[in-house]
Amino acid sequence: MNLSWLEWQQLPWIKATPGQWRYALRNAIAMCLALSIAYGLDLDEPYWAMTSAAVVSFPTLGGVIGKSLGRIAGSLMGAAAALLIAGHTLNEPWLFALAIASWLALCTWIQNHYQNNVAYAFSLAGYTAAIIAFTTVNVTDISDLWDITQARVCEVISGILCGGLMMMILPSTSDGDTLITSLKEMHGRLLEHANLLLQRETTDNVRSAHENVIGQILTMNLLRIQAFWSHYRFRRQNHVLNYVLHQQLRLTSVISSLRRMLLNWPDPPEIVFTALQQLLTELARSDCDKYQLARILASAAPQDKGDYRHHAFWHRLRYFCWLYLNVSRWLRQFERADADTLLSPPPVPALARHSDSAEASWSALRTFVVIVLGCAFTITTQWDSGDAALTLAAISCVLYSSVPSPTSSVSLLLKTLLLLSVFSFIIKFGLMVQVSVLWQFLLFLFPLLITLQLFKLQQKKRASLWAQLIVFGGSFLAVTNPPDYDYQSFLNDNIAKVCGVLLVWVAFQILRPSSDKRRSRRHIRALRREFLDQLSRRPQRNQSHFESLIYYRVNQLNNSRDEPARIWLLRWGVVLLNCSHIVWQLREWQTDSATLAALRDATLRNLQQIISVKGVQQDPLDNTLNELQTIVTTLAAGHTANETELAGIVWRLYCSLSQLRVALPQ
Repeated sequence: MNLSWLEWQQLPWIKATPGQWRYALRNAIAMCLALSIAYGLDLDEPYWAMTSAAVVSFPTLGGVIGKSLGRIAGSLMGAAAALLIAGHTLNEPWLFALAIASWLALCTWIQNHYQNNVAYAFSLAGYTAAIIAFTTVNVTDISDLWDITQARVCEVISGILCGGLMMMILPSTSDGDTLITSLKEMHGRLLEHANLLLQRETTDNVRSAHENVIGQILTMNLLRIQAFWSHYRFRRQNHVLNYVLHQQLRLTSVISSLRRMLLNWPDPPEIVFTALQQLLTELARSDCDKYQLARILASAAPQDKGDYRHHAFWHRLRYFCWLYLNVSRWLRQFERADADTLLSPPPVPALARHSDSAEASWSALRTFVVIVLGCAFTITTQWDSGDAALTLAAISCVLYSSVPSPTSSVSLLLKTLLLLSVFSFIIKFGLMVQVSVLWQFLLFLFPLLITLQLFKLQQKKRASLWAQLIVFGGSFLAVTNPPDYDYQSFLNDNIAKVCGVLLVWVAFQILRPSSDKRRSRRHIRALRREFLDQLSRRPQRNQSHFESLIYYRVNQLNNSRDEPARIWLLRWGVVLLNCSHIVWQLREWQTDSATLAALRDATLRNLQQIISVKGVQQDPLDNTLNELQTIVTTLAAGHTANETELAGIVWRLYCSLSQLRVALPQ
């Protein structure tokens, strides 16, 4: 047996850092303060205030503000919905069941279509309505419904205010500083990524490295949203941050394009690799000089005017350097800008505002079925603790409908509830019955909460377990005013909560979320459909919008364990993104030669013949690749600059499409 955790140095209070102590103290004090205020206001279930303070606990100021605003908005919407539903169906239990199930399904559906604070607000609107409505099933006086709703909202807002107050007293690291540091680190990591991909040798970790870089940039979009709420300066310059993230994503696609050209270039000259290393070294310097970059690029410029491969690679490499310098410039301007400075980068769409409608509808259906079945069982059996089971079932359905692995999350929640059932029984009937005033109980609760918070920070693998113990602990201890120590009611409620979550677990087993393989195929079909729109005369999405859409879809399976599904989604995303860049470049390419214009238009038409919503048409693909090679050979035989330039663009398209030769049926 390993007892090293009992050593003095391994105790959570001893090895905790100052930052961990500040976080634990801030949240523990906020929860105890919220419980005390709700108890002092004579609210009947003050433990909801403690739970609310635990839910909005976040390491950064922006996260606390964003979560608090989302929780207040969601709680008010949920309270209004509960009043309308329960008020109009007070004497019609079956109508009540259908109405509350429909509301929860609607909230689940909307939540899956949005992200961050909007999704959080609608998830709160769902299970806040459930918390209020299911506790009114035995109410006969309509005025009691208003009192219950008012008490729940007051408890929620009390917890939020206590969390915000403690964040001001014990502030954390600035979201803005964290974001700026992360952006600069990501900018340097892009050079490391370029150095990995643009090598002579092909390594096995190229795909995973490319996938990780995309995921890290999209993760920083969450930091941007948190920083938005932390300071006026970041709200004023939010469009700058969004532009920088867009350009960093574009840098990854340019690196991928350069790699495809190297892989399809039979004998690249040595000067190309020498210049690559010199350029990456120069770009890594803090005082990077554009003139020095131009000199390095000039040394690697193609000498043969007919070498279309060298020309295409050199122009794309120069574009990469100027794009990287442009992002560096915007980062410096943003870092130096004060609250009155207004920067105006080119407009780009917001990142990752897309959703999987099929999965959202399936999750909404699952929520509706679970709530209807739970209500039907409660109504038929007249189960006294049915409201507790339905409340936990509603929370679980809404909360876990959008997580990457809901089944494992619900299983972890079941484990948490079983632990809480035993632990809360010991605390409630072993300690709480012995105390007569609240402050005596807080003497025990405060150090317990600090310990749990430290465990959550220090034990990363079990952080979810500790977080759930903290959040759901209040509802199991059920500190009420006046105190209630009914043994039978306490045991029945705990069993009901476990049964409610168990029902959700069964629902996730029967109405399973789409497998990663099916989700991958669905995203790939959507990507192909959206790429065909890019080929139309008047695309509905511009180049930046299409880029954002591709990166969002690729990141949807970032945590998937299905390796083939991730590989093919990433491969299709990279291929179609590189092709879209070439399509826009061909549109902008102008020439006075009717022959060259006809070749350009024929190239665009060929793309529509080989890519359809259903997949790759292999025979037309082979014919198109042969035709593209013929066009390149014909253009390369010419001696004009326009012919060489067009030959380079068509060759880049050939390099991108050649990856589809090995495409599996999707």
